[in-house]
Amino acid sequence: MAHPRMYDEDDPLLARARQVCLALPEAQERESHGRPTFFAGSRVFAQFGVAGPDDTRLLVRPDDNDREALLHHPRATVPPYYGPSGWLAFECRDLPGEPEVDWTELAELVEDSYRRVALVRMRRALDARG
Repeated sequence: MAHPRMYDEDDPLLARARQVCLALPEAQERESHGRPTFFAGSRVFAQFGVAGPDDTRLLVRPDDNDREALLHHPRATVPPYYGPSGWLAFECRDLPGEPEVDWTELAELVEDSYRRVALVRMRRALDARG
């Protein structure tokens, strides 16, 4: 049985997440478990939405050395199911009383997650960009 679609195709935050994720060498998007999921080869490096159709978090797997510090980030949460494997979810929408989303910072987190699973040629292509 196929999973129901858990996102709005016209969501501007999804468009921004796509822009960040698909800028990486050979990155691909496929729907998985009803959510936009980003792959480097056959391995997942990011997913938009974690818990439901209105979820605007971006799921990434940071470097193990950075994870502890990132747990204190105001936009970070430990997602169910994925959290025990090292994944974190970062809120992409602006929150009342918080600074605006830093998309440069999110792009760095996505790149770190990508590097964890990307093939050597993909990492070399990324490094060649400068």
